[in-house]
Amino acid sequence: MALLQADHINVFYGAIHAVQDVSFHVEAREIVTLIGANGAGKSTVLKTISGLLHAKSGRIVFHGKELKGVPAHSVVAGGIAQVPEGRRIFLRMTVEENLEMGAYTQPRASLSAAMQEIFQRFPRLEERRNQVAGTLSGGEQQMLAMGRALMSRPTLLMLDEPSMGLAPLLVEQIFDIIRELHQGGTTILLVEQNSQAALSVADRGYVLENGRIVASGTRSDLLASDAIKKAYLGA
Repeated sequence: MALLQADHINVFYGAIHAVQDVSFHVEAREIVTLIGANGAGKSTVLKTISGLLHAKSGRIVFHGKELKGVPAHSVVAGGIAQVPEGRRIFLRMTVEENLEMGAYTQPRASLSAAMQEIFQRFPRLEERRNQVAGTLSGGEQQMLAMGRALMSRPTLLMLDEPSMGLAPLLVEQIFDIIRELHQGGTTILLVEQNSQAALSVADRGYVLENGRIVASGTRSDLLASDAIKKAYLGA
């Protein structure tokens, strides 16, 4: 059984049918990417998994348990963490306070060990642990958003547009971190407009257009597809 299975989910914003009959799965220890243009429905899919939105029909099953009707905080407690589009860190809190907020579902006794793990993975955050988060660079804020999500010790990490607004060198650094997390055993569902970068790290991918999945396959399948190259890879 897949770690995450979405079957025929339909999500509406009022009268707008934002996600249309979407089905996909994520196996344990995979990186799966959802790629597509802005407005294709990628972020809506993540928010529906997280419990921030609710599907009108279809089902989402994580670790054998259906997520329909499960509130967002319980989804996090169950092992899913999302790094939202635009980072959404707490700008007036320090780096350390932001990380503590990420661990609210975890036992207090494990906080110190979890914090040290994050600082080992992101040494820049340790250097700035007492700095107000709003004064960090864009790349540092993205690292903080990822670190905050990892503080909940998720089984599945969902990343929503991690490269958004970052310079090319910083994008490279963020995707190096994604590779390292994957090598360490973290299962990742990645939403990304930068299709080339997403497919460089993913095991498999799904292409969304206007709320529907129009193509899927392994990384090599999608990279070899003339239609995908023309539409999403600038080839």
